[in-house]
Amino acid sequence: MNDRLSRLRASPSVAVKQNLDYPVIDTDVHTNDYTPALEEYVAQYGGAALVDELRKATASRRRNAENSSGKDWYAQTPEERQYYRTIRSPWWARVTRNTLDVATYHLPELLYERQEEQGSDYSVLFPNNVLAPLAAKDPDVRRPLHRAVNHYHADLYRHYSDRLTPVAGIPLYTPEEGIEELEFAVKTLGLKVINIGGGVKRPIRAIADKYPPKHHPELAKYASYIDFYGLDSEYDYDPFWAKVVELGVPVTTHYGSQGWTGRSSISNYMNNHIGHFADGSEAFAKALFFGGVTRRFPQLRVAMLEGGAAWGANVYIHLIDRFEKRSLAGLKNYDPAELDRELLVELFRRHGASLTKQRELDPEQLVRDTLGAAYASDARQPQGLELEDFAAAGIEKPEDIRERWVDSFFFGSESDDRTIAAAFNDKANPLGAKINAIYSSDVGHWDVPDLTDALAESWRLVEDGVISAADFKAYVYSNPYKFYTQANPAFFKGTVIEQKVQRTGQPG
Repeated sequence: MNDRLSRLRASPSVAVKQNLDYPVIDTDVHTNDYTPALEEYVAQYGGAALVDELRKATASRRRNAENSSGKDWYAQTPEERQYYRTIRSPWWARVTRNTLDVATYHLPELLYERQEEQGSDYSVLFPNNVLAPLAAKDPDVRRPLHRAVNHYHADLYRHYSDRLTPVAGIPLYTPEEGIEELEFAVKTLGLKVINIGGGVKRPIRAIADKYPPKHHPELAKYASYIDFYGLDSEYDYDPFWAKVVELGVPVTTHYGSQGWTGRSSISNYMNNHIGHFADGSEAFAKALFFGGVTRRFPQLRVAMLEGGAAWGANVYIHLIDRFEKRSLAGLKNYDPAELDRELLVELFRRHGASLTKQRELDPEQLVRDTLGAAYASDARQPQGLELEDFAAAGIEKPEDIRERWVDSFFFGSESDDRTIAAAFNDKANPLGAKINAIYSSDVGHWDVPDLTDALAESWRLVEDGVISAADFKAYVYSNPYKFYTQANPAFFKGTVIEQKVQRTGQPG
C-alpha cells in the first residue's frame, strides 16, 4: 500500500488528472501475453498442433525480413541486404528498462491497479498478439487461432471490465470469415470493440495465373496488391459492415505501410517508420470514403490509431478542395467538348505566326498539338460514372464530405503529438470542422517509456498553447466517448465511465 501511494504521488499524470472535472478514456493501451498461459489456453482449442501454428504466426510477425535463403536481416552482410533489398524492420519495440511497466503490461491485476497512476479512468486494450493469427494463410488455422486468442483475452480481463476492455482481432480475408468471427467475439465472448488489419494483400491474378505462387513463391511475394475493403475489392464487404452496425461495434485499426515504396530502406528503421501508420490508415479510410461505405453505413464508426489526427485534417481539406475542382460542375473546366476550337485557331493565327510558320491550322490537329492526342481521341474520354470520382461516395455538396469523413472517422493521436493542433484548427478546416482526435497513449510500446507520463505529456500541449483546454477535454474524453457510444449507446454500461457520467452529465 505504501509503495502504491508513493507511486501515485510521484506520477505527473495523477497531478494533471486531479484538476480535471471529467473522466479520461485511453483508446490505445498495448499489453503483452505471458506465453505459457496463452499457449496452455490455445492448446484447449486445438491441442499441440494449434500451439505450433500460434508459434509460427507470432514468429512470422516478430522476425525481421528475410531473403530467399531464409537469412534474417541481422545475419546478412551489408552486401546481401543491398542485393536482396531486405528492408530494415522494427527492432527493440518494447519498454525494458522500466521493469515495473514491463510487469504491468503482462499482469492484468497490476495494470488495473495502476489505472489511477496512469491518469486513466478507462482503457481499451490491444494485446500485441491480437492479430498474430493473420499471419496464418490457411483459414482452417487462422480462424481457430483467432477464436482461441480472443477467448483468452476475454477471460483474462473479464474481472476488470469496469475499467479495462480488450479488443477482438477479426480476420477479413473474406467478408464471410469476418462476419462469423465478429459474431463469435461479440455474442459468445462478450467483447465489444474489434481490431482489423486495414487491408489484405492479394495476388494480382493475371500474374498468379501465369506464374502460380506455389511454383514461384519469390515472385508471388511482390506480384500483389492491397485490398482495402471499400474500393475496387474483389469482394463485397457491405454484409460485414452491416453486421458491424447491427451489433453496435466500434472498429479500430493500427494499419501501417512499412515496406511500401518510400518506406523500404534496407538500413534505417526510423526512415520506414515515421508516418507509416498515417499512410496506411489514409489508404484504408479513403477506400471506405470513395467506395461509398461511409455513405451506405452512416452509423459506422472507425478509429485509425497511432497515425495522429493531422493526416485526417489534411485529407479532409484536400477532399473539399478537389471536389470543388473535380465535381461534375467543376469538370466542365477540363472537358474537351468545352474547348472553343474556332477561337483557339484564331488566337494561334493572330499571336503564333512565328511558331506555326504559316501552317494551315486544322482545329482537331491543333488540339492534338497543344493538349495532346488523348484530348482529341473519343476513345480516351470517360463516360457516365467514369467521369466522377465522388459518385460512389454520393457527394453533392461540401457538407456531404464533412458528414462522411469527419463524422465517420476518429483519429488516434499519441500523447506527445503536437500535430494534433491541425485537427482542432476550425479556421483552417473547411466548414469550421474539428477532426475527431482521440487520446491514444500507445503505452506498452517504445513511444512511452513510462506509463505515468502519457497524460501529463498531453496536458503540456495545453500549457504550450498548442491546443486549448476545451480541445484537451474533447481529445481525452468527449471524442472517445462519442466514438464508442455512437456505435453502441450501452458501451460504457457497468463501467466507471457510466458512474462518472451519471454524476457529471454527458459531454457536450
